[in-house]
Amino acid sequence: MSAVSATLARAVRGVRWYVSSLMGDTAYGNYVAHHRSTHDDQPPLNERDFWKERYRDQDLTPGSRCC
Repeated sequence: MSAVSATLARAVRGVRWYVSSLMGDTAYGNYVAHHRSTHDDQPPLNERDFWKERYRDQDLTPGSRCC
């Protein structure tokens, strides 16, 4: 792989990571990892309940968002 190809591949991975993080695609995985490291004695929410809580919290405290 040439240096240009390696740089381009790294840029594409960075853009993919940024967009998926921005859109919240990694939110549940991050929540589970954090929950296991700080609240190991309690089971984490399942994914459906996690998203329900997240959207409820966003509706209660909208902050700065476009929609």
